[in-house]
Amino acid sequence: MGLIKIIIILTLVLVSNMLKGQDVENEALYNTIMELDKTYFIAYNECDMKTQTEFYDEDIEFYHDKGGLATDKAELLKSIEKNICGKVTRTLIKESVEVYPIKDFGAVQIGLHKFYNNQEPNAISKPTKFIVIWKKTDSKWLMSRVISLH
Repeated sequence: MGLIKIIIILTLVLVSNMLKGQDVENEALYNTIMELDKTYFIAYNECDMKTQTEFYDEDIEFYHDKGGLATDKAELLKSIEKNICGKVTRTLIKESVEVYPIKDFGAVQIGLHKFYNNQEPNAISKPTKFIVIWKKTDSKWLMSRVISLH
């Protein structure tokens, strides 16, 4: 093997190892956001309104392509209770999820999920895109902006 090939291989290995070191922080953030997603959507699927309430920022902006913009936390929760509880179940497509830090604020989560209509068990559920802006406070993470597309 020529000297140039050896140098290229060593450079690739070195860069790869450097990138892995940088990803430790992002991996921890990814794991945190995935755990938050899991906890929130267990509450969502089980109609645990108390837990759901704790996840939303008071200054929530929830953009829904069919329902429009919701900015009133209490009204959003009432709508979820009325239209979702016992009627819809959400599943995450885990391999689709991307998480990125937002400096001095929190993180953004982008991914795909499916919603199943529990009243129409034979209905086909297609993956849909979502984006959540997570705000990190001193004591917890909150959903501050949500974009839900169907």
